[in-house]
Amino acid sequence: MRKEELDDNELDSDEGPSKSALKREMTALQKLGQELMELPDGQLAQVPLSDEILESIRLYKRLHQREARRRLLQLIGKQMRREDVEQITAVVAGFSLQDQRLNQHFQRLEKLREVLIRDGDSALAKLLDEHPHLDRQLLRQLIRQAQREASTQKPPTASRKLFRYLREHLDKPAVQGAAAH
Repeated sequence: MRKEELDDNELDSDEGPSKSALKREMTALQKLGQELMELPDGQLAQVPLSDEILESIRLYKRLHQREARRRLLQLIGKQMRREDVEQITAVVAGFSLQDQRLNQHFQRLEKLREVLIRDGDSALAKLLDEHPHLDRQLLRQLIRQAQREASTQKPPTASRKLFRYLREHLDKPAVQGAAAH
């Protein structure tokens, strides 16, 4: 009979989530709030947040005392309970994915610049086969200047100009491709 009483009590008790589950949820909301703090203002404006949370985030960015920031972060976590967390998480994840793609693209451009400086005309020929719209003469001039600067231990001015040129002229298709995804 004792077992039957326990089973009845278990069925009747409709308590909801445990205290540990609530703490995990609050910690996750605070972590999401922390990610929101790190977003630039332009991206933050694109996140669907209430005015109350936006004001709290602005206040957090102005504060410098550690304890005040911690308390405000807890308040933001509490305010986040009333928001559509899935939608906010999706928007923030989209920003980090864009940042990752941009970083990968810059790394490819830096690697391409290094290959162009190291291999010279052979690498330039391959690049121009893939991208015939690029200015051969300007690229060759920038590559040679960068090679000279590297050999004479001068600041990499031409190398920076080469990177800038590659970024401006090779970014356009990459940005359009990223927008299509």
